[in-house]
Amino acid sequence: MTVIAVLFIVLVIAPSVLFHHITKWREQKSLSADDEHMLEDVWKSARRMERRIASLEAILDAEAPGWRKKEDE
Repeated sequence: MTVIAVLFIVLVIAPSVLFHHITKWREQKSLSADDEHMLEDVWKSARRMERRIASLEAILDAEAPGWRKKEDE
């Protein structure tokens, strides 16, 4: 009886647990719809920030031409 139990554990339960965890790992490997939406929002925010920084640098270049040199000092 013990031999049958050990064989059942080794041949049935262990592989099923292993395959269950592999399946869960594969599901988590891809992004959910919420994650994709959040990532798109972050990219949009980053693009807006880049445009704002470029605008601020253009204003500073026009009003204080040497501001970049002061940054290096």
